[in-house]
Amino acid sequence: MTTLSDMNVEIAPVDEHTGPARHFRIRLSSTARGARLARHLAAEQLTSWGWPYDCEGNRTASLLVAELAANAVRHGQVRGRDFALRLTLYAEDATLRIEVTDARPDRSPPLPGTLTPADPETESGRGLLLVESLSTHWGATAGDPYTKTVWCEVPLG
Repeated sequence: MTTLSDMNVEIAPVDEHTGPARHFRIRLSSTARGARLARHLAAEQLTSWGWPYDCEGNRTASLLVAELAANAVRHGQVRGRDFALRLTLYAEDATLRIEVTDARPDRSPPLPGTLTPADPETESGRGLLLVESLSTHWGATAGDPYTKTVWCEVPLG
């Protein structure tokens, strides 16, 4: 008989999801290279979970990871501290939860639904707008006095 632990599946403790889930977590350096690596590792993990590189779900999730990781590096960096990427795939509805945790709880993003469009003349300021438009839910939480987590959920199927 196959058990949940044999299949590397855990019961998701977060939100309204109640079915089996798969998890991936890694700590990366708070550098541009670390942000790029987060995107590549997320795409590879999704491929191993059955969502190949060339499918829309993988491409969308990879973009969201890239945006959240870039924000963690740009706005959440503290010298000598890493950021963490966590992916949770909920099997019951093929929803992926992306969480990026950085070391700057004092720099929280704006609340969902309150974002304003970036000035067309600027080269930045559109990342969270992409997150808001491509995900079904997103937000930020402070788990402790030393970190914050920006998360989003996206359907893969």
